[in-house]
Amino acid sequence: MVAWEYALLVRRYQGQGRNFHVSFVWYGPDGSRTDITAYADTAIAHLNRAGREGWELVSAAEDVNNVQGSTEVHRYHLKRPIV
Repeated sequence: MVAWEYALLVRRYQGQGRNFHVSFVWYGPDGSRTDITAYADTAIAHLNRAGREGWELVSAAEDVNNVQGSTEVHRYHLKRPIV
């Protein structure tokens, strides 16, 4: 039987027009929370890095709030086998 561990990559976009900030946070299988914004500037780059470490994308979800400005939160759920 295969055992899995799970992680979460969260991309947050906040701001309007030219005044915006994008951040990426990695929630590891051990409960850790790490700001990984400095490692890359796109979700694809972060997902490719995770893929090289054995992580597989399981699902993605997006929340958009345009009522009080522009806020987007993208969640990428990942898994990999425990060896």
